[in-house]
Amino acid sequence: MPLEPKLADLPRIRGALRFYQVAAIITGVLLLLLCAEMLMKYAFGLELELGGPDGFLAFVPIDTVTAVNLSTGILIVHGWFYVVYLFSDFRLWSLMRWPFMRFIVIALGGVIPFLSFILEARIGREVRAYLERRESEASAAPAAPTDAATDPADSMEAQQ
Repeated sequence: MPLEPKLADLPRIRGALRFYQVAAIITGVLLLLLCAEMLMKYAFGLELELGGPDGFLAFVPIDTVTAVNLSTGILIVHGWFYVVYLFSDFRLWSLMRWPFMRFIVIALGGVIPFLSFILEARIGREVRAYLERRESEASAAPAAPTDAATDPADSMEAQQ
C-alpha cells in the first residue's frame, strides 16, 4: 500500500505546491538564460557585459569584460536558485510521501532545459487533483463519534 499524505498536511501541501511552482518557473528561466549564455560563450566567443564602454548591455569577446560580467552573474544566480528549487522539491516530495525516484526526477528539472516547465505543469495538475479528491472524500465521510459517546465509563453510566 503506497503512503499517502496525512489529512492534517493538506493545507501545507497547497503552500508547498505554490512554492514549488514559483521555484520551478524561476529556475527554468534561469537555466534557459544559462544555456543561451553558454552557447554565446563557447560557440561565438562572447560574454554579456552590463554597463561597459560598449553600452548598457553588450556582448563582448571573452576576457575583455571591463564592467559587470552578466554571464558569470547568470551562472551564480542559477546555481543558488537551484538550491532553493531543490528545497521546494524536497518539501513537496516529503509532504506528498512520494517514492525517492520521484524526488530525483523533479530535481533533474533544474538542470535539464525545459523539464522544469513540463514537471511544474504535470505535478501541479496531479497534486491539485489529489487534494480535491482527498478533500471530497473527507467531507463525504461520516462524522467521527465524539469522545463522550465512545468512552466506556460514560456508556456504563448511561445504562445505570
